[in-house]
Amino acid sequence: MTSTYAVLSEGLEKRFGEVHALRGLDLAVPQGTVCGLLGPNGAGKTTALRLLTTLLRPDAGSARIAGHDLLRDPAAVRRRIGVTGQYASVDGELTGRQNLQLFARLHRVRGPAERAGELLDRFGLTEAADRPASTYSGGMRRRLDLAASLVRRPDVLFLDEPTTGLDPASRNRIWDAVRELTADGTTVLLTTQYLEEADQLADDIALMGQGRVAHTGSPAQFKAVIGARVEVVVTDPDFLVKTAAVLDQLTGAEPSFDHERRAVGAVTRDGTLTLPRLVRELDAAGVPLLDASIEPPTLDDVFLRLTQEEERAA
Repeated sequence: MTSTYAVLSEGLEKRFGEVHALRGLDLAVPQGTVCGLLGPNGAGKTTALRLLTTLLRPDAGSARIAGHDLLRDPAAVRRRIGVTGQYASVDGELTGRQNLQLFARLHRVRGPAERAGELLDRFGLTEAADRPASTYSGGMRRRLDLAASLVRRPDVLFLDEPTTGLDPASRNRIWDAVRELTADGTTVLLTTQYLEEADQLADDIALMGQGRVAHTGSPAQFKAVIGARVEVVVTDPDFLVKTAAVLDQLTGAEPSFDHERRAVGAVTRDGTLTLPRLVRELDAAGVPLLDASIEPPTLDDVFLRLTQEEERAA
């Protein structure tokens, strides 16, 4: 195992009775990068994070986190990582400042008051620093929770769906904080249900399915697997089915409907499909066209296509 990877696992397995949650997790995250760990519910993402953060012990396999063996030296691993889960770990009765000072003392950080002040400023919480955390909005509590996980300046930060339920402004502030961390050399392993989040933040994506990593690559590489997204908007909703038939013939993919917008979409791997050809085929079919486009696919498209392929192969 090489030290160029901040997170490196080989063949991690975990069972809960009859449930085989992880079936050989192989993961390699280079230092100073963001890895997005994606997958449908039940794919094993949360179990993977609990193993890699020493909260669970694997039944088989090995891993090194920030240069330390997960099984032989879990205490050293815990000293080098930060964890932010799906639910805030801060004490609502304490102020934001008191929460961060408490975490700093627990981690034996020198100058806990100074470190708390730095983090409050970094996460835009200075004005609310002396208010009880219970009075914070959801976005503010998530920022405070993230700040608490950074009190010790971790080498590796594990984020389990950090922006779930947040409004767009709060989500953007969390994204900015993650970008600043990686710019400073911190490695981030991120699980998320938001494909846009992975597209915005991740250098690499590991798509999980059935307890193992099924596909890896950059967001751009994932999108290249699919091809392009075709969308057609019609003037008359009675022609949606006929439009879907044309797209099915051109793309070979199952079309999706947006009845509110009178739109039909599909993803194609055919790199030769052009907009003029699309319009000609629709016109030949007598479709009353309002708009048509061919755009690069989103990660949502990729996620759905690849997970459907995994399900069919199971």
